[in-house]
Amino acid sequence: MPLTFTFDPPVTPALRDGLLDLWTDVTNAGGAVGFVPTVTREEVRPALVTHLVAMAEGRARLLVGHDEEGRVAATAFLTFNTHRLMTHWVWLYTVMVHPRHQGRGHGRDLLAAAEEAARGLDGVEAIRLTCRGGLGLERFYASCGYKEVGRVPGAIRVAPGDDRDDVIMLLPLT
Repeated sequence: MPLTFTFDPPVTPALRDGLLDLWTDVTNAGGAVGFVPTVTREEVRPALVTHLVAMAEGRARLLVGHDEEGRVAATAFLTFNTHRLMTHWVWLYTVMVHPRHQGRGHGRDLLAAAEEAARGLDGVEAIRLTCRGGLGLERFYASCGYKEVGRVPGAIRVAPGDDRDDVIMLLPLT
């Protein structure tokens, strides 16, 4: 079944808890979303609060995908640049599909929905994201139209002796 995507949904306690569960489950399944396993909801909560505050302040927008049972199954945050010379592109952060929904094309659907949402933002000409090297994520994003435009070797330390590249990807919208 396809996911149902909503851009800028109202942030209810149920949505907040669904986002928190999603982020925790994705991390604990090995997803590269800012943490390394194993995490608890309480460890993830401050990062989610940071995103929610950015939304409340108008600096970020939320795209969420719900499954057929109404559960939060996917998400991405589009964040505006505050630098006056870079307002023509947005960041795509915390791109996640719940492990129970992976392998069904929902990641591609999520990125297509994020692209559609970004195209509707006034003056936005591109989406930029970074991903952790060593997991094949850059190949996935490339297959969705993103181009690798930079790489910082060893910039992400997931554990002592386990440094990964920070890969910068760009999707032009024009």
